[in-house]
Amino acid sequence: MFTWLNGEGAAYKEHVPGQTNYITDVKARKKDPGARSTNRPFPLNPAFVSEPVLSEELRNEIYERVVVKKKSVRLVSHDMGVDMRRVAAVCRLVALERRTREEGKPLALPYARSIHEMVPTTPLYDDPRAQREMPHESINDLPAHRLTDAQIFYPVSESRHFTRVDAGRVFSAAPARNHDIVAQELADPSKAMTRITRNPSQIETVGKGDNEQAVLQPADVRIPHPALIDLERDRIARPNEMNAVIKGHMARLEEEEAAEGERKRRAEERRESRIQHVTPEESRFEFRFKDVVVSRETTGVDGRGAKAPGRRYGVPSDDRKKGQVKIPTRVEV
Repeated sequence: MFTWLNGEGAAYKEHVPGQTNYITDVKARKKDPGARSTNRPFPLNPAFVSEPVLSEELRNEIYERVVVKKKSVRLVSHDMGVDMRRVAAVCRLVALERRTREEGKPLALPYARSIHEMVPTTPLYDDPRAQREMPHESINDLPAHRLTDAQIFYPVSESRHFTRVDAGRVFSAAPARNHDIVAQELADPSKAMTRITRNPSQIETVGKGDNEQAVLQPADVRIPHPALIDLERDRIARPNEMNAVIKGHMARLEEEEAAEGERKRRAEERRESRIQHVTPEESRFEFRFKDVVVSRETTGVDGRGAKAPGRRYGVPSDDRKKGQVKIPTRVEV
């Protein structure tokens, strides 16, 4: 063992800052000093890839844009090349770190710096275009929907246009659409997609009571960044006008940002209109009252519906339910 440590193993004792010190990389650099890292640390398991982590500069920039500049999580995810879930996690983590500093508690900064020196990291590029062209991870992944697990054989006539929208309606057991509506969507698919993404509350539902659910929408609508679909359509339609394509894409992003802000504002106004604020004289407390409805629609046929307030027999609390988020989901500053 000591022979190996004093010979070949001496290269792994001290790492080079900014480079990985994997066995595969050291062997590759011995053969070719200019060899690039493969991010595969295990020689006998080439399928395992060491994923990069966010650099401190990139994390702070994400927090600055979301919390300070009040930009939407979707827009920051698109500009930084980071998944929306990771953007939200970064904001919570940075807020926790800053609160820890304010409380005077120590942080394991030397450990964090050492880890960032030994693992691949995604830097913050000076050019915003480079940040989008070399993303940290895939930002448009779409998980498989439970309604698509079934294998359905649906006969369709050859003269009919059967699109992904129609396939979603078949999976949801929704009635077929009128041919005129299908023809309009085929003529302008971007407009049809925008109408759904900007008005998600108007999506058609099927079923009654507890079995009510929204009709399954196509992947163009359900992906985190539908605007990238329009960008790819414009690239294919106008391959020689890239400047105009990029300008149109940025204009669509600004419109989506404004529409999302307006939708949040209206939702906040509706929520506040249902709450009555009462502040007694010479009191530092404010009481907020909200009307609740206990009816057949809220309790359900069996009286165990989750929409009605209060505790009901046989209904577990949210802390005991599976799939419930039990960690903070937003940062208030």
